[in-house]
Amino acid sequence: QTKTTATKTNYFFLKQYTGDGISRESSPFINNAEMDRGNMYEGKNMALFEEEMDSNPMVSSLLNKLANYTNLTQGVVEHEADEDTKRKEVKVPRMGTFIGVYLPCLQNILGVILFLRLTWIVGTAGVLESFIIVFMCCACTMLTAISMSAIATNGVVPAGGSYYMISRSLGPEFGGAVGLCFYLGTTFAGAMYILGTIEILLTYISPSAAIFKAEDGEETEAMLNNMRVYGTCIIILMAVVVFVGVKYVNKLALVFLACVILSIIAIYAGVIKTAFDPPDFPDHVEYLNHEQPSLELLSRLYCIAGLNSSCCQEAFFYLISYYETEVTIAIVFPLVDNLWSVYSEKGSIVEKKNQPSVSGSEDIKIGGRPYVFTDIMTYFTMLVGIYFPSVTGIMAGSNRSGDLKDAQKSIPTGTILAISTTSFIYLSCIVLFGACIEGVILRDKFGEAVNGNLVVGTLAWPSPWVIVIGSFFSTCGAGLQSLTGAPRLLQAIARDGIVPFIQVFGHGKANGEPTWALLLTAGICEIGILIASLDSVAPILSMFFLMCYMFVNLACAVQTLLRTPNWRPRFKYYHWTLSFLGMSLCLALMFICSWYYALVAMLIAGCIYKYIEYRGAEKEWGDGIRGLSLNAARYALLRVEDGPPHTKNWRPQLLVLLNLDCEQLVKHPRLLSFTSQLKAGKGLTIVGSVLQGTYLDKCTETQKAEENVKALMGVEKTKGFCQIVVSPSFRDGISHLIQSAGLGGMKHNTVLMAWPQSWKQTENHFSWKNFVDTVRETTAAQQALLVAKNIDLFPTNQERFTEGNIDVWWIVHDGGMLMLLPFLLRQHKVWRKCKMRIFTVAQMDDNSIQMKKDLQMFLYHLRLNAEVEVVEMFENDISAFTYEKTLMMEQRSQMLKQMQLSKNEREREAQLIHDRNTASHSTPAVKASVAASVPEKVQMTWTKEKFVAEKHKNKDTNVSGFKDIFNMKNQSNVRRMHTAVKLNGVVLNKSQHAQLVLLNMPGPPKNRKGDENYMEFLEVLTEGLDRVLLVRGSGREVITIYS
Repeated sequence: QTKTTATKTNYFFLKQYTGDGISRESSPFINNAEMDRGNMYEGKNMALFEEEMDSNPMVSSLLNKLANYTNLTQGVVEHEADEDTKRKEVKVPRMGTFIGVYLPCLQNILGVILFLRLTWIVGTAGVLESFIIVFMCCACTMLTAISMSAIATNGVVPAGGSYYMISRSLGPEFGGAVGLCFYLGTTFAGAMYILGTIEILLTYISPSAAIFKAEDGEETEAMLNNMRVYGTCIIILMAVVVFVGVKYVNKLALVFLACVILSIIAIYAGVIKTAFDPPDFPDHVEYLNHEQPSLELLSRLYCIAGLNSSCCQEAFFYLISYYETEVTIAIVFPLVDNLWSVYSEKGSIVEKKNQPSVSGSEDIKIGGRPYVFTDIMTYFTMLVGIYFPSVTGIMAGSNRSGDLKDAQKSIPTGTILAISTTSFIYLSCIVLFGACIEGVILRDKFGEAVNGNLVVGTLAWPSPWVIVIGSFFSTCGAGLQSLTGAPRLLQAIARDGIVPFIQVFGHGKANGEPTWALLLTAGICEIGILIASLDSVAPILSMFFLMCYMFVNLACAVQTLLRTPNWRPRFKYYHWTLSFLGMSLCLALMFICSWYYALVAMLIAGCIYKYIEYRGAEKEWGDGIRGLSLNAARYALLRVEDGPPHTKNWRPQLLVLLNLDCEQLVKHPRLLSFTSQLKAGKGLTIVGSVLQGTYLDKCTETQKAEENVKALMGVEKTKGFCQIVVSPSFRDGISHLIQSAGLGGMKHNTVLMAWPQSWKQTENHFSWKNFVDTVRETTAAQQALLVAKNIDLFPTNQERFTEGNIDVWWIVHDGGMLMLLPFLLRQHKVWRKCKMRIFTVAQMDDNSIQMKKDLQMFLYHLRLNAEVEVVEMFENDISAFTYEKTLMMEQRSQMLKQMQLSKNEREREAQLIHDRNTASHSTPAVKASVAASVPEKVQMTWTKEKFVAEKHKNKDTNVSGFKDIFNMKNQSNVRRMHTAVKLNGVVLNKSQHAQLVLLNMPGPPKNRKGDENYMEFLEVLTEGLDRVLLVRGSGREVITIYS
């Protein structure tokens, strides 16, 4: 029980310190320390800290757990909190550098290409170009190993290998993309090893086992079909072996490695023997060892039964004369002859350079002997693609990081030593092959000239079978290792949850074996098997490995250049220039190998990256790309001018003021919908709200409010930032937001808020005061203000208007906001099909025809499409209705200014004033007007006919009666109400059925005593309209006719 508890504790300690969001209050260190609490508090030395012991444990109690921290088991990473109850005790790893890193890397790097293709690459590309190919590839892997060592020694790397390092260094998007590419590379490597196994079996061990027999001229096609059949059988067999007993695969790894090492030793032994005793080649090349080829040998080789004698004699006598003069030099100095490349077309004869073979008749060519034909066209870049897989496998050590005694020491040492060893083997083999074997034999890919034996086997000592059997078992073992490792890599990516559609592959058997991932891996492997050609599969996996290595180098370079505080690798022999060089070399090799494969691999990685970004990677791993973003943001913010931007760069940077209810939920979600519809300007969005109280008391409510607002922003697709402010008064909180929201040059320039619908309610009589003060503050801060009235009637992001108008009532010019906003709205799908109409008001002295022409020209220069209409509004006498509205407004104002009465008394007083007022003015027209003016329920439609009728009806009696009520100081209110009533009538007449009406918002009075009257004016101005956006400009131009 105690052991299990300790294991869990260690596990959660990893969770706590890797930043996955488990709060310290829930840490099992505290929970498990409950029993020791009394002992902890016995001493008085730490009494000063005893109140914080719940959240901050004593260091003395943690040091033992810190020092003895062990990695989690293979395939288990820090996010698997739900499975902690099933976890077994972690075994103490005992593997050192040699067994844990050096030998696995050696086994993975040395393999099929060395035995099957290196001799052919040397013969085709020549010693010099082969040396360049191998040096480039080895330099690439060495630079990558240096970068990998730096990342691997920067803290504890739980088992997960290269995927873990890349994803935690570059973030979930790059991690997922490169992780899947690395998985595909490992899977195709399995296919390549299986194809190599079959090639050795059918070509060198048992050619008679071929199912499809070669007919005349169709040897290649028959071989590919044999590859497909045998490959499918072997992959099924290997998948079953991996499924049933993966532990046996791991145990056999050392046996397979022994086969590889014995084979290489046999090659070097054979080279030493060749120096004293040249190899004894069989019939096909026996003449190379004789200064005077015997007549019997040449006639046996070139005079084939069934051919006419003239052809036989032609070839026979030509070869006699050629080999009498040339063959001795070829044997003594093959290295000089093999220095340069001999590239050829598909189907051409393998022949000695500068000495073309006799063009015999077609009968000789069809007969096959004595000619060997090339099966593919060869060129330098293709050979790079075929060779590169032979240097992959450098990640084998880091993949076992969970099983190492000291991973931070073993991974750099073991990996770099393994790469140095294998690089020496490859480079020395190139020189030795070029020096010991004749060029035409090297170019004979399948050893047809040496009786169908492996070409490298001709050098082996004591027998060619050492190489054949060794290479067969090493390729088998490498294939099994790929089929074992690839599903685990896929399982790790699936369990991270960053690529949703592969999460099913995170499940497996009860013991954690990845069953579904194994099935997918076998299926992808089968694709490589169906390609059937080793030379075609090799460049595919080269692409994926190169991409993986490129991002390892990028991760190291980014972390080094950013100088993040957490970047403290124990491995000191790295530099960002080396990482950058490695990254450049990887990218160059990708396009050298095959530019179209490179583009396809990059497209696949790009699609995965964008998919993870689109789905929203919610993981925060403290990665370098996040750090890079922060550095870039800081650099950009410092470069952005702190002053106002040029008019051409102006865009609405919104501060959206939300109201929250008692449950901290947003009262008007449509305000965020409208915000996202306005965001065609691609500007900043800050969503702010105010909680009343003190921060210490409201801390929990603040977090809850922020979560609710962010959740709603996600639903409404509003891209921006959330800022919740706690203030003793709502009024001060709004002021703080207007003053301090934003950072540097990225500050808001426009405030968007909802109209306070309940401002007339007596229990909410401060809401209008806050609103008017907010209007004043935005004006003082030189910020634009947008007020959405009837916001709950505004469309959601899912709605689509198929027709209708966006009407702009341009009364006064305050910077052009009224022109710009409809243009931005019409970029969104909701408003796209609405037409824009612009109305302006002409007074008595204005030339309305000229105004219309000027406005049309102005819109033409602004590149805006809109209908233009000039509305004439003449001076009329003030109507009785206007006086009645003003009187009601004055009476209500007096009511609100009375001394502080109780809530009930205030309501009674308001009712009495209303009743008295209604009784004293009970003419039919006034009654109708009062009824029409009741807000909330009855909408007033004030038409021109009604206005004219009202003007002349009982003009002398009513108007004179009202005029007596008001003295001179109230005439300004009457005039304002007159403007509101008249303008409302005109707007209703033209825009009552518009989808949205934009109006200039008049400013509040300079005298604060009339604030409540200002609210009444705005209410009358917008009465009867469904959706209204009141716009108040910032006083600066926001739209220009210039380019």
